[in-house]
Amino acid sequence: MKRAVVFGGAGFIGTHLLTTMRLSGEYDFLVCADIAKPEKPVDGVTYREIDVREPIPFDLCDGASEIYNLAAVHRTPGHDGHEYYETNVSGAVNICAYAATIGTPKIVFTSSIAVYGPEESAKTEATEPTPKSAYGWSKLLGERVHQRWQEADDNRQLVIVRPAVIFGKGENGNFTRLASALKKGIFLYPGRKDTVKACGYVGELVRSIGFMLKRNEAFTLYNFCYPTPYTIEQICDSFFRAGGLPRPRGTVPLGLLSLASLPFEVLNVLGFRNGINRERIRKLVVSTNIVPEKLTDVGYVYETDLDSAIADWRCSSGFR
Repeated sequence: MKRAVVFGGAGFIGTHLLTTMRLSGEYDFLVCADIAKPEKPVDGVTYREIDVREPIPFDLCDGASEIYNLAAVHRTPGHDGHEYYETNVSGAVNICAYAATIGTPKIVFTSSIAVYGPEESAKTEATEPTPKSAYGWSKLLGERVHQRWQEADDNRQLVIVRPAVIFGKGENGNFTRLASALKKGIFLYPGRKDTVKACGYVGELVRSIGFMLKRNEAFTLYNFCYPTPYTIEQICDSFFRAGGLPRPRGTVPLGLLSLASLPFEVLNVLGFRNGINRERIRKLVVSTNIVPEKLTDVGYVYETDLDSAIADWRCSSGFR
């Protein structure tokens, strides 16, 4: 039987990961270490309030054989620049120090496709990272911290995954907002229909992590998303076919959207945070054309595609 700690496990991906680990029957002790309280605690998991910006207490999980670092400040824009580094880099340092102290031989780190920067071209794992945001830079530095931990001992195993947009039950992010807007009949394509939005189902992400760990390579870095470069139009078509939601009513010019966002930016400055601004609007029309080349090369077999994943999500929670 194994023991594991999931830092940042109270969130969307962490909850799915812990549920899968618990149901596997392979673990006799699972710890979720997070500064946030879980919305839906997983039965049989021990929850500890831990701030990764501070040194990790050594008694968190005796004999932990695996550590998963999902802890991050990730919404961008939405935070001051220093906040990304304080959590995403300092957290990596503290977690790796904890792993070295207690002798944990395996770490999984969830990085981000933000390390590639906002470019239209296709990006494989061989693409040189060129982050343009504090979030992207903090995640790239976090990768480097974990790599130094692995390189210090030949018996250590490190898996770094760079997920694209992840959707599923409990996500409450881009795909949930899209489903809600489609359901209400108020979604319009922002500027264009052919924007590529790399994406993947949360259950598929969790399966891919387990698959990569079992390969027992000393170091693995891989992109995660479906191999098909789905456009926003294809994603909406899938919601129509598999989710029973109406198709968008048309396209709205990007300039008009940017103009409409100005009053919300004023409210943001006045302290009424709403998450709407011109930078976020511009992100809507920039492709995230990510290629999961490593997964293909090692023979990973996807159990879902976009249609079957959306259908499963609809059955499990009704896009919540």
